[in-house]
Amino acid sequence: MTPIKTFVPKNHPRYFSLVIREKLVEGFKNGLVAHEGLIAHGRGESFDYLLGEKTTEPALKSIDAASALFMLADRPVLSVNGNTAALCAKEICELNYLLKKSAVEVNLFYRTKKREELIANELRKCGLKKILGVGTGNLREIPELESNRRKVDPEGILIADLVFVPLEDGDRTIALKKMNKKVITVDLNPLSRTSVTADVSIVDNIVRVVPQLIKCIEYHGKNSTKKELQGIVSSYNNDEVLREGLDIMRSSKMLTASEHK
Repeated sequence: MTPIKTFVPKNHPRYFSLVIREKLVEGFKNGLVAHEGLIAHGRGESFDYLLGEKTTEPALKSIDAASALFMLADRPVLSVNGNTAALCAKEICELNYLLKKSAVEVNLFYRTKKREELIANELRKCGLKKILGVGTGNLREIPELESNRRKVDPEGILIADLVFVPLEDGDRTIALKKMNKKVITVDLNPLSRTSVTADVSIVDNIVRVVPQLIKCIEYHGKNSTKKELQGIVSSYNNDEVLREGLDIMRSSKMLTASEHK
């Protein structure tokens, strides 16, 4: 992707949020992001306002549980769409490298062969060698799912025991759960179908989440036993964490009008 050339001063109160917008716009211009992906980001950004555009304590709980779940999985798969590729392709590749047993699969709601290849190329630029889900020749279908997301790789999501689905639509999350797969998601909306259906829902911005996931997995890899990881997962309550995230949003002091510009 072309390097971002932002003209927003770094002391602007919403500098990082505006840089993220520019990354998505650049991703759209380069064919990674669909028109609808820009709208979806705007919706998510409104929830991020209410979080104070920072990682909250409930989100840290979810990240810790997600890290443990990743490390306990036998066949984890990282599902990547256009927005994810535009915002954090490098970090996704770093996460995949760290996990060792995982795979990366391109999965799109607005699927075209051109977008698949563009996203795959973005991941290759970050050093990823094997990318699943690209091309339609050998893809299989998830039962009871009508959208293009039903098309999955037989070496990836189809046989995965855990699927990471950031910036996801709810239909596929529900379908994956029916297939007895564990699901980790990143969703700024704690009321979405994806959030309430997933095993671990991280209510936070993906650009903050993936680097934190990497740090957490590195820590557990050096300091935690399998039994301790299992304890983290068994003590985690997704419904409770979602309620805590929603409470933070309810109690949030809205930013002033000048800060919204």
